[in-house]
Formats: sequence, C-alpha cells, structure tokens
Amino acid sequence: MGELMERNWVKRTDELIDKALAEDLGTGDLTTDAIVPANLNSTAFLFNKAPGILAGIDVFKKVFHHIDPDLEIIEHCKDGCKITNGMKIAEITGSVSSILKGERTALNFLGRMSGIATKTAQVVEIIDGCHAKILDTRKTIPTMRHLDKYSVRIGGGSNHRYGLFDMVLIKDNHIAIAGTIRIAVDSVMSSLKDNKDIKVEVECQSYDEVLEAVYTPVDIIMLDNMDLSEIVRSTEAIRDASVSNGKKILVEVSGNITSGNIKEIADTGVDYISVGSLTHSVDNHDFTLLFDEL
Repeated sequence: MGELMERNWVKRTDELIDKALAEDLGTGDLTTDAIVPANLNSTAFLFNKAPGILAGIDVFKKVFHHIDPDLEIIEHCKDGCKITNGMKIAEITGSVSSILKGERTALNFLGRMSGIATKTAQVVEIIDGCHAKILDTRKTIPTMRHLDKYSVRIGGGSNHRYGLFDMVLIKDNHIAIAGTIRIAVDSVMSSLKDNKDIKVEVECQSYDEVLEAVYTPVDIIMLDNMDLSEIVRSTEAIRDASVSNGKKILVEVSGNITSGNIKEIADTGVDYISVGSLTHSVDNHDFTLLFDEL
C-alpha cells in the first residue's frame, strides 16, 4: 500500500469503527454499566474456533483502542497467518467494562474479514499452478469495501476495480444504450481523451460479441456466463486478435463460478477469474473471547 493509500485506509477504518461503535453502544451499555465495577480489570484471550486465514487483527485492536486507549493488546498472530482450531490469537488486558463494550463489534469485523480471507485462500488453492489470478468484485458491504478487498488480498486474491471511478467496465446495459460494443468503446475513448492510465474492459456474453470486441482498443474482455466450450473458443479468438493487433488483450471470466468448475476454467489459460461470492456470500469465521479470571 502506498503512503497516501495507507493514510486513506486508516482514516476510512477509523470512521467506520466510530459508526459501528455508535450503532452498538448508543447512549451506553445498560447491562455492563449496571453489573461490572468500573475498577475491575482482567485479561481476555481471543481464541480461534476453526481452521482458516486470519485477517483484520489490526481492525480488531483498533476497536478496543477507540473505546479505551489504555487497554494493553498483545497479538500472537499476524494477518495472513494460517490459524487452527483452539489457537490463541491475541490477549487484551485492562478494564473489563471496556473489553465487554468492544467485544461484539471487534469480533464482527474480525469474523467477516477472516471469513473472506479464508474463502479466498480456498479458491486460490484450487487453481494453484494455473496462470489465472482470482479477482474480487464490487459485491461488498457498503462502506466496508476497503476492508473486504484488503481481506481478499490477505487470502491470496487480487482486487478488481475499487469503484466506478478507477476503471471502465462496459456492461450489457451500457452496450444496449450505446447500440453496439464499438460505439460504446468509442464513446469511452473519446471521454477519456488523454487519460491513458485508465484501463478499459468490456463484458461479452457470446462468441459473436467477442468477435466485435477484439477489434476495439480495450484492455480486457470479460467472458460473462459462458460455458466452457465458449470460453475456450472466445479465448482463442482474443489471443489471435492480440497477435494481429499488436496489443495483448487480457481475458477475464465471470459468472456462475463455483469450486466445482473453477479449475477447468483456469486450465483454459484465461488471465483472470472474478468471484463475487468471495465477498457477497461470506461465512463469518468463528472466534471467541474468554476472560482469564473475573
């Protein structure tokens, strides 16, 4: 991460944590404030409850420090670590009241982020040795996209465009409005003018659309919801056109990607496979926070 991106990441995370804590705490923790003495201190241990990949430990720590900067937090694992059932991940020492107030919010962030990293790692492992890279999509939780995409990277995947502003992706509705792929691409190129750093991708849903797209100045062609034979035929056409055009067009496959078909798709030699389920259908990873003594 560059310095500016890192600062923006931290700022967005801090703002998100403040909103999450405000949502959970409201005017105060009625239960904890009534039962837990203000001066009661102890140590709570964070344990992992299933095999996976850890992601979000810094966000976990930030939650508690937003509530109480005096809490002492020791982490035993870093993001990207393979974690096993029963492993001690971290310990938090200080005010029991502060720990209880941050517990659920911190575990929610950690569970989602580790769930994404774990799922991504599983998909990446299936196509190990293939040329293709695994990409995420924009199917993320609103306001949490930077954390979702960070978690994908921790799991060994790569990020597609962050939003609508950093890359062009011409989809079926754009093509329908423009009339043809050629007209849509020409409109984009005219709009970008001298901004040559912006990548341009077009979505194709058939072999015939691919044959139209390969003779436009796009950087990537997405093969959307195609069966395997059509992916093979389309990829061959794109490779042939790249040679004749003197410009390599990258190939992305998207739509109905499962653990059962992703390996045979990767074996076709495509460059990217985008998997929306990495972030839109996440199983939260299971952690628990237990106090030593109270």
